[in-house]
Amino acid sequence: MRVEIATSNLRAAADGCSHVHLEATNIRGLYADLVRQYPAFEKLVRKGIAVAINGRIFQDDWTAPIPADAELVLLPYIEGG
Repeated sequence: MRVEIATSNLRAAADGCSHVHLEATNIRGLYADLVRQYPAFEKLVRKGIAVAINGRIFQDDWTAPIPADAELVLLPYIEGG
């Protein structure tokens, strides 16, 4: 599946790419595949990355399923107040 990387600091970890291709059925698998392909993401994933699946943001539920035709966007972790 095609995953958009929304910000330049996250793109830097993906060798400057604005999109990557990953295979996963849930967010945990997406992060694992991301780190396997781009090891620089390991620290960022531990710190926190949000994933938007079809416009809905997930940042704490790594078990959320990813539909096969989903639109995916990686975002920096969003802190609330």
